[in-house]
Amino acid sequence: MFITLEGMDGSGKTTAIAKIKEALETRGFEVLFTREPGGEPVAEQIRNLILANNSQGIDGWTEALLFLAARNEHLDKVIVPALNKGIVVISDRFMDSTSAYQGNAREIGIENVDEVQRIVIGKYIPDLTIYFRLDRDEAERRMNVREEEKNRLDKETMDFKNKVSEGYEILIKNNPHRFRVVNANLSIDEVQMQTEKIILEALNNYVKK
Repeated sequence: MFITLEGMDGSGKTTAIAKIKEALETRGFEVLFTREPGGEPVAEQIRNLILANNSQGIDGWTEALLFLAARNEHLDKVIVPALNKGIVVISDRFMDSTSAYQGNAREIGIENVDEVQRIVIGKYIPDLTIYFRLDRDEAERRMNVREEEKNRLDKETMDFKNKVSEGYEILIKNNPHRFRVVNANLSIDEVQMQTEKIILEALNNYVKK
């Protein structure tokens, strides 16, 4: 089974992954946790290029194609081999990030981006995507208290971030069968519990098929 986690930076999805790993493994599931951009040596190098502060002003299509190049390596070297072995793959970001960030926020078009994405992804569309919905003010507050240095996308304008959120809502509306939404405004423990419940239900249903 292939599960992806999506949401704005600060939504708590990365923290949720760390807490969920043990819960799933104690129930006997073999799980691979990975991330995008990155998850594989070449893809990690592309990640560094994309997020570097000196990459400011990069064209929207250039940015999208770099993400897709990283995704192609990630799929080929990590995700597909794991899925073929029956391992549950959970990725922190995947195709929907590119649709929301580059397609909608960079205004090159979700449909345009998805048309190219289909070439890269092929049949490997996630079975389940969990979206961590977070109020913009709360997202900004969380980002401002982070200790690590902000990357280029962290420093984008509020207008850009609003368009990212808008893009995600469009994707959720267009793919109701695949998306589940978590209220990320709640505490870390509550978010983790919501996420764990959704994943366990999906895995149990998947096993029964």
